[in-house]
Amino acid sequence: MVIAPKNCAARIGGTVKSLKSGEEITVDGVSIEAVEAYNIKRFKPSGKPWHPKGYGVGYLIKTEGKTIYHAGDTDFIPEMRQLKNVDLALLPTGDKYTMDNAEAAETVAVIKPKTAMAMHNWETDRGEFKKKVEASSSTRVVLLREGEEYELK
Repeated sequence: MVIAPKNCAARIGGTVKSLKSGEEITVDGVSIEAVEAYNIKRFKPSGKPWHPKGYGVGYLIKTEGKTIYHAGDTDFIPEMRQLKNVDLALLPTGDKYTMDNAEAAETVAVIKPKTAMAMHNWETDRGEFKKKVEASSSTRVVLLREGEEYELK
């Protein structure tokens, strides 16, 4: 089963389950809850956000007693302040369409995950994200290279 935002379903093809923020599904013992993901700082030349509220989502994935937060395409938004007990946070650090390294580090300081990973980093320096997070928190930062895997224990 593929779970993706509605706006991505047509591009993915096949059977795709879309969830709106607040909706939850359990598949084979894995709970997936859609959460808000949107821009409040990054705008198109027209003045509209790249990702307006309601357009996309992030996910809280819970399995085997662990919680993974996949933030999606988003800025640091107020709803993130409600996140608790996150084992792994996947945070965008690309800047043009999502938060930058500094905002992602601020997100880590607020949600306090055990481990964080930078994603959607495009041309930003993931090392900068790692330095900012590890200088101000006890969160471990893992930076994967293409093809590498990470096992959440």
